Amino acid sequence: MFIKTSTRKNRDGTKVRYLQLAHNEWDPVRQTARTKMLYSFGRADQLDRAGIERLIGALSRLLGKDGGAQTVAGVPGLEYVESRPLGGTWLLDQLWHHLRIDTSMSTLLAGTRRPESTERVLFSLVANRALAPSSKLAAVGWVSHDVHVPGLPEVSEDACYRAMDWLLQVEPTLARNVYDSVADLYNLEVDLLFFDTTSTCFFSRELHQTGDGVAPGLAVAA
Repeated sequence: MFIKTSTRKNRDGTKVRYLQLAHNEWDPVRQTARTKMLYSFGRADQLDRAGIERLIGALSRLLGKDGGAQTVAGVPGLEYVESRPLGGTWLLDQLWHHLRIDTSMSTLLAGTRRPESTERVLFSLVANRALAPSSKLAAVGWVSHDVHVPGLPEVSEDACYRAMDWLLQVEPTLARNVYDSVADLYNLEVDLLFFDTTSTCFFSRELHQTGDGVAPGLAVAA
């Protein structure tokens, strides 16, 4: 279990933070961890600190420990903060680096005033689409609270939209760079190659007998 923070922006531009007690549960259907809200503490600026301290004290007494001493696994001075799954994002990040997408993006970003974190923001959106498809707004909470994205502890909705705008501008160049990084695939020494011919047509010229003689024609075989 962990404390999850959510932010709401008011019409006057001010922001209000809310705190909830959350817990990650494994969804066997979606094959991913999903966050379940257990309790809402309300607004952070109106937090009932005395009530929370009483709850901590009651749980500490239940465990037979001093409520004033915070311990983890019996080690004084350590405090449990939160836990996030890492496997899926770590695997995708390794593939991302293997294809040198991060290097290409960093090169393209070097000549702009955009932050270097733009590459990490775009990776987080790709990882979200692969592991837990959702909207950009939901992806913000997913990155900031539900998983560990290497190099990106949290992200904002505005950062996601700015990164997507930049991606549309550099998409042709980036696509070419990624292609060049994997273009040597057919130069590898292999024993067998599979080709998908479901949408391939083969054309050959044939001679057709007509009343006036023989005329050239075109035969198509799918």
